[in-house]
This record gives sequence, C-alpha cells and structure tokens, in this order.
Amino acid sequence: MRPGQARLAIDCGSATTTAVLAWPDGSWSPLLFDGEPGLPSAVLVAADKSVVTGQRAWRAAATDPQRFVPHPRRPGDEQVSVAGEQVAPADLVAATLRRVVDEARRVAGAPAEDVRLVVPAGWGPRRRTWLRHAAHRAGLPQPQLVEAPVAVASHALAGGVQLPVGSVVVICDLGGGAEVSVLRRSSVGFEVLSTLADPDAGGDAIDAAMTAALAPAGMPAGDGWALAASVRTAKHALAGHPAVTVPVPSGPAVVLNHLVLEQAARPVIVRAAGLVRDAVDAAEVAPAAVVGLWCVGGTAQMPLVADVLVAETGLRPLLVPDPLLAAARGAADAGGLDAGQAPGSVVEEPLPTIWRAAAIGVPGFASLALVSHMLFTPTWHSGQMRPWAFLNWGELAMASVFAVLACLAAGTVLGSALASRTDSGVPLSPGAQVATGVLTAAWLGVAITGMYAVVGSQYIGTELGAFLRWTVVPVVPILLVAAVLALIAFRQWRTPRGGWSEFLAFPVSSVVTATVGMMLVQWSMPDRYPAHMELWLGFGGRVGGLLIGVGVITALVSGLWLRLVMGLPFAILTATLVDKYNTGTVASLYVVAVTVWWLRRLWTRILYSTIASARPRGTHQLPSGPTGV
Repeated sequence: MRPGQARLAIDCGSATTTAVLAWPDGSWSPLLFDGEPGLPSAVLVAADKSVVTGQRAWRAAATDPQRFVPHPRRPGDEQVSVAGEQVAPADLVAATLRRVVDEARRVAGAPAEDVRLVVPAGWGPRRRTWLRHAAHRAGLPQPQLVEAPVAVASHALAGGVQLPVGSVVVICDLGGGAEVSVLRRSSVGFEVLSTLADPDAGGDAIDAAMTAALAPAGMPAGDGWALAASVRTAKHALAGHPAVTVPVPSGPAVVLNHLVLEQAARPVIVRAAGLVRDAVDAAEVAPAAVVGLWCVGGTAQMPLVADVLVAETGLRPLLVPDPLLAAARGAADAGGLDAGQAPGSVVEEPLPTIWRAAAIGVPGFASLALVSHMLFTPTWHSGQMRPWAFLNWGELAMASVFAVLACLAAGTVLGSALASRTDSGVPLSPGAQVATGVLTAAWLGVAITGMYAVVGSQYIGTELGAFLRWTVVPVVPILLVAAVLALIAFRQWRTPRGGWSEFLAFPVSSVVTATVGMMLVQWSMPDRYPAHMELWLGFGGRVGGLLIGVGVITALVSGLWLRLVMGLPFAILTATLVDKYNTGTVASLYVVAVTVWWLRRLWTRILYSTIASARPRGTHQLPSGPTGV
C-alpha cells in the first residue's frame, strides 16, 4: 500500500480485461489475476445464478458448456441466452468488473474513488451508457470514459515516443478483435479522425482457426471449449518456446509450432492490414502524411504482425511498450503528466489562428453591419397618425443568425475561459469545457438577438412582437442543434474530426456573400431616388439576390465544381425571386441552409461517424460454438 489516493483504470476488452492502479507520484502497478496481468473476459453463469469469471470460467466450460459466455461485452439491448434463460450482458460484465474492484481494493488498501474505463473510439452514446450501467452494478463510482486510441497514444508519449503537434498516427489495437483509429495530435491532446473495428481480425479469429483445425469431427461442445482453452494457452506459450504440446480431449495430443500458428494467423493479420488502409482512407489523409503505425494488444506481440503490416500497408509498425496494458496505463495517466501540470488541470484553449479568428469575427461584424443597415435605411411612409417604416425583415433575420454563429464559433474559447475561472476547486474535463462553452455561446447569441429586437422596436417606434419574430424564431433550430452538441461534448461520446473548434466554425465565404447580397438588396429599395438610378437599383437588387443564392449553395455544398453546377441555377432563381416584399422569404432560404449545414455536420462528423466506425467490416458472424473463441 502506498500513500495517496490511487487511480484505477480498467480496459474491459472483448477477450481480456486488464487494469492498473496509478498513484499521484507517477508510480503504477498492474492488477494480477491468477498470477497474470490479463483477466479473461469470458464468464460462466452457474445454476445458482452466480457468475464465474476468468480462468475459472474457462475451466468450468468443459463440464457445463451451455452456461459459458465467451464474449459478454455486447450491445446494450442484446440479451444473452444461457441454458435457455435470458441474461443481461451488463450483469455479466459487472461480474468481471466486480472482481477487478475487489483486487484493486486489496492492493490499494482502500476503494478507488477515481476510476477510468477504456472504451473503443467507435462506441456511440448507447454503448457508453451501457458500460456506465455495468460499472454502477459492479459498485464502481461514476467513471471517466477514455477512448482507447487516445489512451494508447498518451501512454506512448509518456514513454518517450516523439510526435510533433499536427502529426497523424495510426493506432492498431489487436486484441480479441481489431480496432484501427487514425489520430492527429493537437496542442491540447489528440483528436480521432476515423476509427474502424472488425471482430474477425484479431486473436479470437486465430484461436478459432487453430481450434477448428485440431478438433476431431463430432467433438462435444464441452470438449470443444476445453480444446479452445488449451489452444489459447499454447499460443501464448509459443512466445518463448519453439513448439508446445496441446492436449486434445477424446484424442491424441498434437504438437503446435510457429509454422502452424503463422498459417492460421496470416489471413487474419492480412484482414487487419486492410482495416488499417480503410481507416486511413476514411480519415481523408494521404498515406504519406501518416508518421507512425503504433500497435498494441496481445496479438500485436506476434512477430508475423510487423511483417504483414509492412507488406500490406507500407507503414512500419511500432510495438508500444507494455502492449497489453498500454490502454489502461494511458487512461490512468501513469507517468503521463507533463512537468508542472497538476492532475486534472484545465487545458486552456490556445490563441486562435488567423482563419480561426476570421471564423469568429466575420459573422459578428456581418451581424452588426446588417442590423445597423436595416435600422438606418428603412422606407418611411406617411400615416394618418404618424409615419410608419417599411422594414427589411430578412436583413434582421440574417443578422440574428450571424450573431448566433459568431458566438458558437467562439464556443471553445468561451469554455476554456470559464473553466480557468471556476472557483469550485473541481477542474472541468475537456468535454465539459466544450459543453459549457457551447451553451454559454448559445445563450449569449439569444441575448444579442433579443437586444436587436428591443433596440429596433424602440428606435423605429413599433411593436416588439414583430422584431422578436424575426430575431428569435430564425435561430431556434440552430439553438436546438447546439444543445445536442453540448450534450455530446459533455458526455464525451464523440470528438468530431478536426476537433470542436473547427467543427463550430461556419464557412466565412457563405457569410460574406450573403451579407453583401442582402445589403445590396436593401440598397436597391431606397425611399426616393433619381430617375436615372432606376436601372442601377434594379441591377443591384438582382446581384444581391444572386449573391444570397451563392451564400446558400456555399453552405449546403462542398467542392468547387459542385458549387458551380448547383450554384448558378439556384442563384438565378433567388435573383429572380427577390423584391421588397419577399426579402423575408429569401432570408428564410438562407436560414434553412444554415440549419441544414449544422444538421449535416452533426450527422457526418459525429453521428454517422460513430455508427460507421462501430459497424464491423464484412458480414461474417462468429459461431456460437467453441470455434468462435
């Protein structure tokens, strides 16, 4: 037992669960189960409903195969059938976690209050919530979830591996299955560019192939699991011996050597190499930009892995130190703090780049320009009681939208500033910082639009309701999306490709063209004008409508040629449509375009990315019998 509060980090893999205890002084200790740092994730549900874990579950599988569950880590809504009864997978995983908790308490001398759970980067909110429920059932406090590739990369950096800011690295996690993630290092950590998983590209598939090759025809299920356990043990023993003898139930023993292992493993490793190529393609980075391929997991220790990955991908792999414990050690920050950085300290947002500042400033200045232009250039008409103003409501709506966009673009900066000034003594996580910043930015945007309505109604001398309809209503869809983004960031379900700062930045080109277009439309509708200006005013109005159409297409479509093909007819349509009576309709088109831009960004960079990365490659399903070990 050592002084200080220990941190417990658990990597609950599909085949093996590992855990480490780390102390504030940087020291750490792996948790051992039956003398090994890896606890098999398989469980067996006994007749009395108790759950047997680890090696004891594998041994009991030979006599009671119907109650054996080799892979309890499953989607949250999927039930496991054990001897004809339905069992919740969360209860099975909780049994393994409970054993880890007991061992951690024995080693540390007290329960761990700071718990981190490693999760695959491709897991979405449903699976992450499911794992939290399993942890709660195991008696763990509220855990902090750490994405596996980020934990591995942090562990590698703490071990002395050099990776400059801006570099792209591939993390290949070869455990029971395979998960490949592409990361980019930023000034505040790592961002996941893509992640793909394949359950048939890891150690389980190798074990299944060797078990199927050694199993005689008609082998009972119990003997099959006993043979699978012997194959697992023999595969690990080959790391230090040229050959090992594998006992075969109801048959003669066989000799397993490196040649047999490589014949079974090569197709599986080739499949993992294909996953590496697909992940790099999904990240939309050139292979030449990848500076490293870092491998972790028990299967990654096979010498064959390096040869196949080099031949199939052209990338030379680096075996991360302690490959079996790398994710758990990285999650525990074991030795991973920079000098002078306190544990859990708030990471401040760096100074914005020129383009980042433009993404914040341009919509803000555009908003001020539009609302000022709208208030100072109304068309006044004489009335029976007093003059009344004909206002360009479309210009006010776009000013409100740009005000909210400017605030959201500054969301990460606001979150960092608020976090650095918290007086609670509890530092905010990076996800909480982003969530706080996004919500603060959204409310600030609402306050600004409300101010536009109040000032406008007082200046023009008309009712407040009309101004509120054109300032608050157009920004409601954006505010709803912002609330969803804040929830995603706070729960740390997913970090969008490029990071939150880049994600929140609206295209500057769309803002500029739409602003200039709407101001031209307003300029073309003066109160009085000379006769020779009529042609120029009409031309200016059409050009303004055309620019608004260009702004709409710029927000909706990416790619220069596609923008040209779609933008020209749409711009002509808006140029024909615009006049003094339907500027609100034209502005509504732009508001819809902004909303679609946010929804598409939410889907392609967070929601669909999570679903696609969690979907295994191919359609092959692991069999339920012993060959699916």
